This record gives sequence, C-alpha cells and structure tokens, in this order.
Amino acid sequence: MTQLHERDAMICRACGNEERASEGYPCAGCGTFICVICNMKGIVRCRSCGEPAQASAQVSAPDAPGPDAPSSNVR
Repeated sequence: MTQLHERDAMICRACGNEERASEGYPCAGCGTFICVICNMKGIVRCRSCGEPAQASAQVSAPDAPGPDAPSSNVR
C-alpha cells in the first residue's frame, strides 16, 4: 500500500506556528491564515494588518486623564 505524503498545515500569520489548515480562521484584514489558538486569544488580524492598525490607534487616540487629573465635576 502506498503512503500518502500530503500535508494539511499552514503557518499562522499572527504567531508563526504551523497548525492544521482546517482548524483556523482568515485574517479580518487580508484573509491570510490565523490559527485557532490565536483566534481564541482574540487575535483576528495577522501581524501585517495588525501593526498599522495599532500604530494609527496610538496616534489618533487622545490621552486619558490620569488619577491625579482635576475632576470637572467638583462643586
């Protein structure tokens, strides 16, 4: 009997691990493979799509006042 040498594995574009292709999800940005482990951790974008989104979020997000900031509700 002949041996099958097929592989059903893909590299996760978020963590770099090799996982079964049938047990993964597409990246929300570009559609590349994201493994189940990353998806369960809440990662829905690959490294390529996630880095620009994080950089723009840090630039556009206003700084939240710290715990020592004066409150405008003081009467």
